[in-house]
Amino acid sequence: MAHRQPILLIDSPSLYFRAYFGIPESAAKTGDGQPVNAVRGFLDMLAQLVRTRRPDRMICALDHDWRPAWRVELLPSYKAHRVAPEGGEVVPDTLSPQVPMILEVLDALGIPAVGADGYEADDVLGTLAVTQPGPVEVVSGDRDLFQLVDDAHPVRLLYVGRGVAKLDDCDDAAVRTRYGVPADRYADFAALRGDPSDGLPGVAGVGEKTAARLIDRYGGLDGILAALDDPRSGFAPGLRAKLDAARDYLAVAPKVVRVATDVPLPVLDPALPTSPADPDRLLELAQRWNLAGSCRRLVDALAGDRS
Repeated sequence: MAHRQPILLIDSPSLYFRAYFGIPESAAKTGDGQPVNAVRGFLDMLAQLVRTRRPDRMICALDHDWRPAWRVELLPSYKAHRVAPEGGEVVPDTLSPQVPMILEVLDALGIPAVGADGYEADDVLGTLAVTQPGPVEVVSGDRDLFQLVDDAHPVRLLYVGRGVAKLDDCDDAAVRTRYGVPADRYADFAALRGDPSDGLPGVAGVGEKTAARLIDRYGGLDGILAALDDPRSGFAPGLRAKLDAARDYLAVAPKVVRVATDVPLPVLDPALPTSPADPDRLLELAQRWNLAGSCRRLVDALAGDRS
């Protein structure tokens, strides 16, 4: 079925972490003092996105496994610095209780939220991006999702690096301008460059500009590795040595960086509701958690004209 309006695929962890750190706890609490800054900020972001992007569908993706074993098996350093001493991810104590609140509000609104065991939210987004009818707009502050951009489908990334009010609306040309590589080579580029926030070491001495030049010249990691074995390929001796030393890393890193697009997901109805699925429950949650303003803004946005 063809759609004129986009589906918004929401990277929920990206947005609620941003909301948590963007709104002081002191500014958003329940009557008994429990922080709801992440909930309030997340709902306000959704309201703004609905008002400005005018979608007809929305799905919120969840992290059921923030550090999948299959990625760690390939690259043990993957997100290792974010593992808490007792196991699990390092998450602020006052953020963790807010995630179930967000899910309850979404359920009362009738906005689907979905995750999958053994996969990150990125993988859920990647699968939805290729299986949902376009146009698709992925909303995230995660650079890895630039790889999902696909002008043919079409899939765009609404990058929230500067906040939801200042979205970077990225197609393939925007990715090329930003990084010097096409979107479908972003995973190779990221593997070469590395990403300390994910525990990806990259190739020592290879930064963004060198990584982009290599991909432009050789087409991607497969071409780069093949050229390493060709003495006529024109590598500077120092660069050849650095890449040769990183062969084992480069054999696995792209598989770690690439977003899965075949995650088993339940059948979902992404149609954006024009009114809450359970208005009485939504009212009760809004009153209990002091979220009346944010809930009202989102309900008003859903009820608005999106034609």
